[in-house]
Amino acid sequence: ALLAVPALRDAGWPTFLAVVSAFALGSLALHGSRSWLGVLIGSVGIVDSVAAGVRWGWRGVRERADDSRGRWGTAVRTTAVAVGLLVVFGTLFASADAAFADLLGRLTPDVSIVDGPLRTFLFLVGLVGALAAARTAAAPVRWDGLTVKAGKPRGRTEWALPLIVLDLLFAAFITLQLVVLLGGYDKVREKTGLDHAEYARQGFWQLLWATLLTLVVIALALRWAPRGGSRDRTLVRAVLGTLCVLTLVVVASALRRMDLYVAEYGLTRLRISVAAMELWLGIVFVLILAAGVFGARFLPRAIAVSAAAAVLAFGAVSPDAVVAEQNVQRFEDDRTSIDIDYLKDLSADAVPALDKLPEPQRSCALRVIQSDLRGSDSPWYATSLGEARAGEILRERPATADHRTCYGLGTDGVREGERDGYEQDHDDYDPY
Repeated sequence: ALLAVPALRDAGWPTFLAVVSAFALGSLALHGSRSWLGVLIGSVGIVDSVAAGVRWGWRGVRERADDSRGRWGTAVRTTAVAVGLLVVFGTLFASADAAFADLLGRLTPDVSIVDGPLRTFLFLVGLVGALAAARTAAAPVRWDGLTVKAGKPRGRTEWALPLIVLDLLFAAFITLQLVVLLGGYDKVREKTGLDHAEYARQGFWQLLWATLLTLVVIALALRWAPRGGSRDRTLVRAVLGTLCVLTLVVVASALRRMDLYVAEYGLTRLRISVAAMELWLGIVFVLILAAGVFGARFLPRAIAVSAAAAVLAFGAVSPDAVVAEQNVQRFEDDRTSIDIDYLKDLSADAVPALDKLPEPQRSCALRVIQSDLRGSDSPWYATSLGEARAGEILRERPATADHRTCYGLGTDGVREGERDGYEQDHDDYDPY
């Protein structure tokens, strides 16, 4: 399913994440590891089988070639006859009908001398990868045999006291957030001088780092947790469970801050990416809570699968389209500003949303994408669904605005005469 993202989306960043995640998940599935160390190494363990896979494949080809020389000759003759028939009759039919010739032209891969070395290299990479995967499937390495020595158990007081203090700190922060949410923001603004959006932006990154560091704290706490009996297990679950619940509230606070900031300044690729990461971290804490109740045996694989599912969902929703849709909606609601200079650099996935803009904002946002699509000679099998939809929209309603018109919009997407306090001498907008 992850490898369907490149066929659906034109944007390179979710495609890259999907391909890397598919590789890691496939490698993990072939190795079948379940422990923390096994999952970490198993996700890239297929690389260890590259050399062994090539030797294994070459040895198998030689053994079968020596045993079946007659069958190889039959296969070569059959293939040659089939190819000859296709070439002869395909040429005749293509000469007889222009539509059939066009169909054959679209189905036949474009091969050029310039692309030859690159295509050969990619073929060899794919072949070596397939051999490594086959070798791993035939003889998987069980990385679960590698273990990390457990830390020395600490006493209850020594272990629990720092974590309880941390729980209290989290609780105090959350209480303050509730006070601000219920009407205490005016006092905060008087002391800090920050408006609502700036106040939200200021704290998001700190809360993201707090979430990540909490995962580190939990991992270290489990390493040195007391393991004397049922009371110790109950203490560990209570203290760390409380920390996980409080961290989930911090995650919700961070997402709320991002929502306030996006509502004021618009959505970008970076903002949607970090918000998605924060949301996935929240899912990880939910899985940790579930492991505390039902057991942690499947936790490493559950987190790995949740990461792959998050990447798949991220690619499926089309982040570039979501960014464009949110910014277009803001512009339609207040008609104050829209960052055309940023939106024009989005991928073809954003075209359906940008197509809703009025002129000349629409054409100025689509000019670069339209130029890229017209200059692309990608065959059908290298064209994503996002590119195909964008091409269809731009063929029906092409972008028509010229450089001068788009320059007059400025960086905020508003005409010169419509901006308050606009002075031509101070216009530092560079369209490219």
